[in-house]
Amino acid sequence: MDSGLLKKLFGPATGWHGPCVVLVDAESSVRTAGQDSIVAGGTKSYAPRVTSGRVQADAVCHHAEFNALLMVQRTNARQNTGENVVNQTLVVVDVNHVVGVEFDGLDRLAALGLSAPPMPDKPHYAAGTLVG
Repeated sequence: MDSGLLKKLFGPATGWHGPCVVLVDAESSVRTAGQDSIVAGGTKSYAPRVTSGRVQADAVCHHAEFNALLMVQRTNARQNTGENVVNQTLVVVDVNHVVGVEFDGLDRLAALGLSAPPMPDKPHYAAGTLVG
């Protein structure tokens, strides 16, 4: 992905931005397909792991000086004592390996000088028309 486009999306100054999904050209993300559980006899059973290039980041920073995208992933874990612990992982990716970025909502269009596309009109059906 072009470093100039990332600079427009994340701003010229180095700083952290909200959550997004970063698509990279490698299988860099490993997620479980379900919950791991302990079964009979104390043998731990692990859920299947799914690898993909979709990195779900809780915070993202474009560092233009190093031509890198820094991503922080946070996961909550509950210890045996009942205490919640936040585990944080830092992922550093060369921007040349970034394929795309997904954002929730259309707020980032303004950074590119674009407005949101118009919503499609609802279809109008005449009375008595069969739909479906």
